[in-house]
Amino acid sequence: MLGHGSETGFLTEDDIRSLTTRALADLPLQGKRVLVIIPDATRTAPIPLFFRLFHELLAERVAALDYLVALGTHQPLSEEALCRLVGITATERHTQYSDVHLFNHRWDLPETFTTIGTITENELRNILTQHATRNTFRGLLAQPIHVALNKLIFNYDQLIICGPTFPHEVVGFSGGNKYFFPGIAGPEIINFTHWLGAMLTSMAIIGTKHTPMRQVIDRAASFIPLPKLCFSLVVDSQTSNVNRQSKIGNRKSEIGLAGLYVGSPEEAFSAAADLSAKRHIVYVDKPFQRVLSIMPAMYDDLWTAAKGMYKLEPAIADGGEVVIYAPHITEVSYTHGRIIDQIGYHCRDYFLAQWEKFRHHPGGVLAHSTHLRGVGTYDPATGVERPRIQVTLATGIPAERCRRLNLGYLDPASIDVDEWEGREDEGILVVPKAGEMLYRVKDQERDAD
Repeated sequence: MLGHGSETGFLTEDDIRSLTTRALADLPLQGKRVLVIIPDATRTAPIPLFFRLFHELLAERVAALDYLVALGTHQPLSEEALCRLVGITATERHTQYSDVHLFNHRWDLPETFTTIGTITENELRNILTQHATRNTFRGLLAQPIHVALNKLIFNYDQLIICGPTFPHEVVGFSGGNKYFFPGIAGPEIINFTHWLGAMLTSMAIIGTKHTPMRQVIDRAASFIPLPKLCFSLVVDSQTSNVNRQSKIGNRKSEIGLAGLYVGSPEEAFSAAADLSAKRHIVYVDKPFQRVLSIMPAMYDDLWTAAKGMYKLEPAIADGGEVVIYAPHITEVSYTHGRIIDQIGYHCRDYFLAQWEKFRHHPGGVLAHSTHLRGVGTYDPATGVERPRIQVTLATGIPAERCRRLNLGYLDPASIDVDEWEGREDEGILVVPKAGEMLYRVKDQERDAD
């Protein structure tokens, strides 16, 4: 594996070019077809820089150099959005890069997928046992998983993953094989891994490197019979608005790249996660009573903007509140909104205590519900649910819908951010560009059981 990272600084463009050139130089790619798997616009990453660099280094060597956006179950991107994602104009799309195909992962079409293997029930039991998962959870989760993946990959000879690593609510840290699962995966393994993460709770898992979910997706990736190379990026999301002149394609890169690791998905992820733990986790002395999570425009529904809760939950005091401030958001989920309207937002124990009622809903949607609502308890005898903290939306989603969803509402027009600023001593925190930096109380204990 090749790589370099800094806990405080940034890689230069010469560093990036040198590492990328070395990583690609010895690959037997002459006349081969290459597919690059990249994230969508809900992840901060210098994809335009790598798009142009890959083209510069590979276009004359390979028979094809195409891109597949790992949407998971996010909405497909328009032609305009695809061009914006890779940093090219519409004119360039049809001239300089006319031979490059940009594909959406069409998770919504059954014909997209082919089954590449099965993770057995016994394998899953062993994984859950290794991580000391409760017997109750093992009984609910130990089942064979048929691993389905976008069959487009089989039109290619080499797969390249290129994307960032951040603390993640389901798998601990994103990156590596996560760009396959859930990035371009079928619903069965997506629902399984997300519900498993929900069972363990986001608060226990987020920012943890070794998790059962990571072990499951790594096992699933072992079924892929194609060569895989991973460019794992560690970006500084808090300084991503600082323009840095790029020599590649005479374009500007607006992302501070703190680390780049190239190797197998497992090796590159491991190194990137170690650096992400140093760059993307903010340790505070004591928990806050109220947090204002200001969500950037790259999150266009609550499904994605919920990261403003996930990344702050560990740093909020019992009985505290997180306010997700996003006036631009008017929809809960463009993909799963209908189901969420049916089930609402609840803590894990609410669903487990009424499992027969909810078991037929997709595990990924149930997981999102519990992750956003956070840790809590539910008494089936009284029907009383007691979340640990309050979650309030200050968005364009109406108050009545928030109430039906079991969430608080605050008129976004009533919020003056300046009035929230500078009040940390009062237990009030404002987080600009929330969603990527994880906040945690110093010496906070985590119980992954």
